[in-house]
Amino acid sequence: MEKIALITGIRGQDGAYLAKNLLEKGYHVVGTTRPNSEAPQYRLKELGVLDSIEFASFDLRDDFEQIYSVIEKVKPDEIYNLAAQSFVGASFEQPILTSEVDAIGVTKLLEVIRKLEPSIKFYQASTSEMFGNAKFVPQTEDTPFNPRSPYGVAKVYGYWITQNYREYHDIFACSGILYNHESPLRGMEFVTRKITSTVAKIGLDKAENLTLGNLDAKRDWGFAGDYVEGMWRILQTEKPDDFILSTGQANSVRYFVENAFNVIGKTIVWEGEGIGEKGYCSETGKILVNVSSKFYRPSETNQLVGDSTKAKQTLGWEPRMKLTELIKLMVDYDLKQFKNS
Repeated sequence: MEKIALITGIRGQDGAYLAKNLLEKGYHVVGTTRPNSEAPQYRLKELGVLDSIEFASFDLRDDFEQIYSVIEKVKPDEIYNLAAQSFVGASFEQPILTSEVDAIGVTKLLEVIRKLEPSIKFYQASTSEMFGNAKFVPQTEDTPFNPRSPYGVAKVYGYWITQNYREYHDIFACSGILYNHESPLRGMEFVTRKITSTVAKIGLDKAENLTLGNLDAKRDWGFAGDYVEGMWRILQTEKPDDFILSTGQANSVRYFVENAFNVIGKTIVWEGEGIGEKGYCSETGKILVNVSSKFYRPSETNQLVGDSTKAKQTLGWEPRMKLTELIKLMVDYDLKQFKNS
């Protein structure tokens, strides 16, 4: 019998890749969209799955009854909660919105499952930002949380309320603690896509240079297409549990920039330090990278590197795409987009 999966946030990067993954596995996929939302559907079109998806309308800020009625109608076997205010920087400017969606919204979904059909499996999209100033490197599922942004704080609530419903209401509720995962479909507000899109424009003589914040900030970056497979595997286990999905390797923004420019045949030479540092083209001496305090986070996290041993042993999951391959994939995509624009 065909399984039904409900994906909140289906028009985002992860939602689109997950929808494609589940459709290939034979699922009927229903995606939620906010009422009167004009959010673009280009990601679903890009992956060729838009016409295969059924849509339902609700917002995680809606009244409980509205969310309940939609889920009652869909009758999903699995719910993947990917809807979120997911940009760390914006959470400092919109802390109330962030908490309403990323924290209270999770509770509403779990409460619907408890009252409507406790057999529904639930996946909560958690994040490495919950660890914040982590006490240990790398982080495991047992590392204490220490969030450094309203986004991280709200996600910690979502994580604990998911575990609470699992333990006290016997619901198959799991969290995937995902480290940074990127793709050509990543939003332009994220630093990786800002880098690849600007580098592509520079390569096409449509931009002069790239301006960034902390070049030495390190992240554990993987490919979103690999990570959605991990989401699905988490809900296929015999017992509900929480898992870290990561590459286990931390690389700096500086490393990402250098490899992005390599794709367009340019080598970066760095001079200066801090906000006075600049990146020059090794051949022409032209400034290609500037640093601005404007793009520094109000509070930076310590090194976030995940240990996915548990996921590998229990789920048989591990990332496949290397970071250099991912960067090339993203730059090549942006080169194609801007060349045709």
